[in-house]
Amino acid sequence: MKKQKLDLSRHLSWKEKTRLFRFVLLGIVGFIIISLIVNLAIRLPQNQTQSVDGILVLGGSVQREIYATRLANQYPRIPLLISQGSREPCIVDLFRFTAARKNNVWLEKCANSTFENFFFTVPILKSWGVHKVKVVTSPTHLPRAQWLAKIHLGAQGIAVEMDIVRETGIPGNNESSLKTALDIARSVIWGVLSQIIRPYCWDVTELSKVDLSNWTDQNYQCESRQRLYKRKQGLGL
Repeated sequence: MKKQKLDLSRHLSWKEKTRLFRFVLLGIVGFIIISLIVNLAIRLPQNQTQSVDGILVLGGSVQREIYATRLANQYPRIPLLISQGSREPCIVDLFRFTAARKNNVWLEKCANSTFENFFFTVPILKSWGVHKVKVVTSPTHLPRAQWLAKIHLGAQGIAVEMDIVRETGIPGNNESSLKTALDIARSVIWGVLSQIIRPYCWDVTELSKVDLSNWTDQNYQCESRQRLYKRKQGLGL
C-alpha cells in the first residue's frame, strides 16, 4: 500500500514538472512572438523614418576603414563601431593621419565572419539605444551583408541604411550563392533566438583608449597608410 502511494506521489511530481515545463516553454515562445511582432511591425517602421544615429563598419577592407575616417568627422556626435578591422595600431595611425576624431569610435574584435559581425555588434548597438544604423560595406560583399544587416538589425527593430564603398585591387571577400544562403538561413534562426539571448563580446575598445605600448615590440605593417600616401601623390584610390 505504501509503495503504491509512493509511486502515485512520484507520478504526480512528474506530472507537475511536465506541466511547469510546458508552461515555461509556452511563456518563452509567447514572449519571442510578441517581441518579434513589436520589433518588426512597430519599431522598425518607426525607426526607418529616423535619422542615422549609429555607424557600423564591417571589417575585411582597408578601403572601408579609410572611408570610416570621413564618416567620423561627418557625424561627430554619432558612435562609430568597426567590427574586426585592421590591427589596433593601424587604425589609430589611420585616424591620426587623416585628423579624424577618435572619441566615440569603437573597435570590436570578437567577430571572425560576416555573420559574427552582426552577431556581436547588434547587442552593442542596441545597448547604445541606436534606432537607425549606417552599415558600411563594399560591392564585393553584397548581397550577403545587406541581407544579414536587415535580418539581424531588423529583428531588434533597428532600421538599416547601406553605404557602399568601392574597392580597389583584390577584394577581401569571396561571395558565393551557397555561402549567402547558409548565412541567411542561420541569421533568420538567430533573429528569433536573439529576442531572448544577447551574446557578449569581451573585446570592445574605444579607439582613443587603445594602448599602443602592447604593440611596440611587434613587427607589423599598415596597408592603410600606404594607400593614403598613394592617394596624396595621385597614384591610387
